[in-house]
Amino acid sequence: MAGDAKTFTLVASLVDTNILVHVFDTSEPRKQHAAIRLPDRGLHEDSLRVPHQAIVEFVAAVTRPRANGASLVSRAEAHWEAEHLMDEFEILYPNESLVRAAMRGAAAYRLPWFDAHIWAYAEHYGLSELYSEDFEHDRLYGTVRAVNLFIG
Repeated sequence: MAGDAKTFTLVASLVDTNILVHVFDTSEPRKQHAAIRLPDRGLHEDSLRVPHQAIVEFVAAVTRPRANGASLVSRAEAHWEAEHLMDEFEILYPNESLVRAAMRGAAAYRLPWFDAHIWAYAEHYGLSELYSEDFEHDRLYGTVRAVNLFIG
């Protein structure tokens, strides 16, 4: 019977800035490879969301001079990549409720402000996972499980 077929809804995950930056950082090939696979899979499955904050932080991070004086990419390339992310992924924007959740999360989980704000996007928008290397791997923060792609 057609009505008996089970359907599964894929719950989307949130990606933190550090994962996006690793896509362009050739200094750690293992991390770069893992970071490249996540957005590719997220596009294919429509399972990845990008917070507005990550777009802003991404441009700053990849254009910041490294120890050798060079940035990961030029400003022009960073802006192009940011626009590409905005075209390809659903971008989540903050609102008052999200900022309040970030303040509560910072206090409850003793998170630095920007990490609490990233977490709040996932919590506020009902996303089950947060891909980041800034949180304790496999820990639940509220309803959001932190996943570090680079563990293992």
